[in-house]
Amino acid sequence: MPRLSAFEDMAPVVAGRARDLPPAPAPPDERVFDAILYPNRSLPDAGFAAVMSVIIGVNLSFGLYFYALGAWPVLGFCGLDVFLVWLAFKLSYRQGRLHERVRVTPDAMWVSRVLPSGHETRWRLQPYWTEVHIDRPARHESQVQVVSKGRTLVLGSFLSPRERAEFADALAEALARARRG
Repeated sequence: MPRLSAFEDMAPVVAGRARDLPPAPAPPDERVFDAILYPNRSLPDAGFAAVMSVIIGVNLSFGLYFYALGAWPVLGFCGLDVFLVWLAFKLSYRQGRLHERVRVTPDAMWVSRVLPSGHETRWRLQPYWTEVHIDRPARHESQVQVVSKGRTLVLGSFLSPRERAEFADALAEALARARRG
């Protein structure tokens, strides 16, 4: 099992597949803040099925029309079109598995980032030495930066500017409460 050491310098604590790692320690009664950040996905599974049904129906009707006119290769290109749209959606949904978890206790701030591949990296920071920075007003290129002892960790880069600003405010307040004890 990987060693969990003091890591105020923001070096990753543990790296590996998320399903293989034990949960980061943080008793529920001591939590000051606990947030899981996911990228926005505007199309649910039912919407995906509806979009793919329309795409298949349109491509099939065009393909059969051109096949009847004697242009049979068009049918193959219509099938390729359906496959490429399906592949694009699957890759987009795969990226949607990315998430970050931020937990603040009086003793530590835990950050866990799980990539779409399942690889997880964790950091532990001391709330007393940690600050949250974001440009004001929050713009599209604004980033939530967690700074501790001169090192920076960017969080929630996939969130909208408004969501990043709200998250930064909530995290800064949680760190202030953790410092107060």
